[in-house]
Amino acid sequence: MTKLFDNTKNAFALKKDSELERAYFLFKMIANEPLVRIGTAVTNFAIKAHLPVEGLIRATVFDHFCGGVTEEDCLPVIDKMFTKRVCSVLDYSVEGKEEEAQFDAAMQKTIKLLDFVKEKEAIPFAVFKPTGFGRFYLYEKIGKGEELTQEEQEEWNRVVNRFDVVCSLAKEKDVKLLIDGEESWMQDAADDLVAKMMRKYNTEKAIVYNTLQMYRWDRLEYLEKLHIEAAAKGFYIGMKLVRGAYMEKENERASTLNYPTPICESKAATDRNFDAGIKYMIEHIDRLSLFAGTHNEDSSYLVMQLMQEYNISPSDDRVWFGQLYGMSDHISFNLSEAGYNVAKYLPFGPVKDVMPYLIRRAEENTSVAGQTTRELNLLKEEKKRRKV
Repeated sequence: MTKLFDNTKNAFALKKDSELERAYFLFKMIANEPLVRIGTAVTNFAIKAHLPVEGLIRATVFDHFCGGVTEEDCLPVIDKMFTKRVCSVLDYSVEGKEEEAQFDAAMQKTIKLLDFVKEKEAIPFAVFKPTGFGRFYLYEKIGKGEELTQEEQEEWNRVVNRFDVVCSLAKEKDVKLLIDGEESWMQDAADDLVAKMMRKYNTEKAIVYNTLQMYRWDRLEYLEKLHIEAAAKGFYIGMKLVRGAYMEKENERASTLNYPTPICESKAATDRNFDAGIKYMIEHIDRLSLFAGTHNEDSSYLVMQLMQEYNISPSDDRVWFGQLYGMSDHISFNLSEAGYNVAKYLPFGPVKDVMPYLIRRAEENTSVAGQTTRELNLLKEEKKRRKV
């Protein structure tokens, strides 16, 4: 088991030599922090100034980390990955829209994706972000327990309705639905709303999945409490476990507003918390379904080992592994080769609208230095094997 992720032939089987070269070039760039900072600033400026850079972005970073501009655009990528039993989660990665018309459009997009998912075995999950369906400020205000104005209450009712429409349809079509996690100061309201959907729609099995960002030290306790309630009231829990995506932002805000940070004290503490969450979910697999969103090899091995210990078949639908498209192919493709359920998050959307997502990816990769080095070493290994 220990050598599973070293197999570069499996990992990069779908990459042509030119794509291998592009991946190597991109990760080489990402490994250089000043370059990422300069590149980000220049790209932002070029897009705002309407300079003709979309073609260049599309041919490099966009095509490496995204499936396409529309969901139809993504189909060749989806079909290609599925030849190796790696599934896709279509992720409409347009961020920061704050108007009612755009929230309705995001709901319609999710409904369209649910239809898409139903038709294709290669897409086992649909996904959306809570702030795709309602204003950040509203979640924040509700989370603080502040009273809403009548207008805000009506607005919140529309948010709840969007969640309900989508979750109800997911149940009707028997399609699993992932709801992403966001910043801690809006997450309480989102958690309450997702738990409400679980009570209503996860009556036979997990359809609605929330997300736990395990760099938060309070998440395991939250899961345990929800599990006690689920056992008492007879509903099922779906959870995507990730380490987390907003660490600098979280620590900065806690420091500025002078409250204890919700983030674990160290990377090691986050790793322990993530692994404890995995262990808890596998131990209670009768009521909990796990989507392990991780690029960490040790955590992936841990899931495999626990599944073995608890006699859970690699293909059991209650356990999925997830990685982002364009990253950690050595984990995704070697797991699927070994018979495990694997899904790649496949972002799509208009190039300029997806840029905030891509910039976050580049910055995250830069801050996780060991991961980028590992990607580079594996790509180098495969180039050597192919004599590229």
